[in-house]
Amino acid sequence: MPAPTCASCHAARAALRRPRSGQALCGPCFCAAFEAEVLHTVVAGRLLPPGAVVAVGASGGKDSTVLAHVLRELAPRLDVALRLVAVDEGIGGYRDEALAAVRRQAARWELPLTVVAYEDLFRGWTMDAVARSTAGTGRGRSCCTFCGVLRRRALEEGARLVGATHIVTGHNADDMAETVLMNFLRGDAARLARGGGLGSRGEGGALPRCRPLQFASQKEVVLYAHFRRLDYFSEECVYAPEAFRGHARDLLKRLEAVRPTAALDLVHSAERLALAPAVRPPRPGACSRCGALASRALCQACALLDGLARGRPRLAIGEREHRGGGDAEGTRGRARAAVEAAAAAL
Repeated sequence: MPAPTCASCHAARAALRRPRSGQALCGPCFCAAFEAEVLHTVVAGRLLPPGAVVAVGASGGKDSTVLAHVLRELAPRLDVALRLVAVDEGIGGYRDEALAAVRRQAARWELPLTVVAYEDLFRGWTMDAVARSTAGTGRGRSCCTFCGVLRRRALEEGARLVGATHIVTGHNADDMAETVLMNFLRGDAARLARGGGLGSRGEGGALPRCRPLQFASQKEVVLYAHFRRLDYFSEECVYAPEAFRGHARDLLKRLEAVRPTAALDLVHSAERLALAPAVRPPRPGACSRCGALASRALCQACALLDGLARGRPRLAIGEREHRGGGDAEGTRGRARAAVEAAAAAL
């Protein structure tokens, strides 16, 4: 059966059907629609004001590559300047190849690139060193917890280094839906409360962050990269298979099999979520050691690094978990409260 005609230009043969809408489009029309939707997200959300210097978190993967390419196309209309900031977590046999992809992208697009390394920023710690330190402690699966906290801090430091006024990351709708699911499953009321919107406005002196691809599905990100012939690194991190996120990802795939809009529904639910006053997180302050945004005396990064330095990574993770839950009964209670509040709000 011949392919249908593109529903947009009505001239070329359609090359795909959009996963959620089913609209048949040719490659060029799909890419134009994708870029227009990202532009709408940025403009409608007032995410990047004219004159902004934007640090693009560049990992070399599909999401950050698509984000950088789209923003480069839209930069003249948005009147923003782009800077690529890559983070070297110190993962042997993985990050070197990803950084090589970032460097190729930067050269091809003629965008300035800055690389910041965990080893330089965090008292000599790399992710490989963290993995060795947590081995045998029962916390081997927590590598992604360490990395997520440290990576956020490293990206902030890199953005300040290049004089950025805003940070953008390549999180897509599937990523955000997985995060919402994880927070519900863990009963993490603090993160549920912060999970809505398209980013943060930069409270407590932190740089404003946003996610222009938040409403784009992972499938469409891959399709855009295919039609634009983008060069990106596609290997999974060596520590990712043990992460809790993988379970949320599997659950989301099963949900999407019966309800294609499940990921976006979860994203929009997080935006409309209202928590009872008793489970809302306290207003953040400043870390007593480094001055970064923190909900306690020490920020997450400093607390984790302290635990590692003392040879007690369990303590660092335990302190973080205690902030979000404490004992199992307390966690279940907060989970019930969060779910009940969400049900009342939707």
